[in-house]
Amino acid sequence: MAQLAGQSVIIIGAGIAGLALARALALRGADVQVLEQAAAIAEVGAGLQIAPNGAAVLRGLGLGDDLARIGLRAGGVDLRDGASGRAVLRMDLTKRPQDRDYFCIHRADLIDVLRRGALQAGAQIVLNARVEGVDLSGQAPQVQLPSGTVSAPLIIGADGLHSQLRAALCGLSAPFFTGQVAWRATIAGDGGPDRVQVFMGAGRHLVSYPLRGGMLRNIVAVQERSAWTRESWSGAADLPRFAAAFADFAPVLRGWINAVQTAGEWGLFRHPIAPVWGRILPKGAAYILGDAAHPTLPFLAQGASMALEDGAVLADLLDSSAPDSALARYQSLRAPRVARIIAAANANARNYHLAGARKTIAHMGLRTLGALAPNVMLRRFDWLYSYDATQVVNAQR
Repeated sequence: MAQLAGQSVIIIGAGIAGLALARALALRGADVQVLEQAAAIAEVGAGLQIAPNGAAVLRGLGLGDDLARIGLRAGGVDLRDGASGRAVLRMDLTKRPQDRDYFCIHRADLIDVLRRGALQAGAQIVLNARVEGVDLSGQAPQVQLPSGTVSAPLIIGADGLHSQLRAALCGLSAPFFTGQVAWRATIAGDGGPDRVQVFMGAGRHLVSYPLRGGMLRNIVAVQERSAWTRESWSGAADLPRFAAAFADFAPVLRGWINAVQTAGEWGLFRHPIAPVWGRILPKGAAYILGDAAHPTLPFLAQGASMALEDGAVLADLLDSSAPDSALARYQSLRAPRVARIIAAANANARNYHLAGARKTIAHMGLRTLGALAPNVMLRRFDWLYSYDATQVVNAQR
């Protein structure tokens, strides 16, 4: 029996996780209000990748046509040697079923689609609503705003790395610096291939792919560094230092970096997966999802897709289960999967930055594998990309 019809819900955060969940809950009849601290949902950020597992959720939300409109279908993923630009391994994505497409999308375009989708489903978005804290000590959860306190029987934190709701559930946790710093930028498109390209080098790598039909090129680069103090991707980059970090990479990459006019620069910090993803109160409940529950590093391009998966599973559970059962099943269904994804991302971080003999041996092995069994590497990730979060709850009944 549907549990969400007429249910009042407050979602904290109008990012990908919050807006997708708002649409999912509103479509099920919930009275949804999204609290966003910004004054406007503006065009911010750069590119992101929506793998087939994330695309399945967007289609389940009725946004498949929008996804096809804003997304550039990636024809493949190439691993390349950074210094020479030579291909190490080429993975072809064109032979996958159409419902398993892999998309490169500008974050602002995806946010706009999700915002429109949430509003069309009946959700409300409240701007300038900066959450100062969440109180879970009473009968029902309460959200503290500068203007006062608001409450609802169901409060969900989609408020990212520095989640107020996660702090209320789990207390504060201290992340640690991974020894890596990243840059993010977009430049004008150059007619390059519709592929995700990863250029690997000793202690650093650079990922690039086209956006908006090739009108833009997205760049994310990572370098190992001994110290960093700020955990924010929005800091202005030191562009000469960025260029110097990749000065010995292939000319095409140096050309991309030289074309960058502004970039974000941020230190990569590792946060633990939250030990508790929700709490049941006498007259309400609270949950977290996305980065609030399980921050990841950008080495498998799964942050957005994991958040979408969380929302699909949580919405189904809230609509079909009693609160105690929904909470227990939510964390038991999601935590093992996100832990595996995060571990795979961490492994990529190591493998992209090999040097010396280890790099030579590893790249030789990948070239041989690509020549003899070109689809093996893609099949190794079937567990990741073939997962359909919209079917998980029904399959577990």
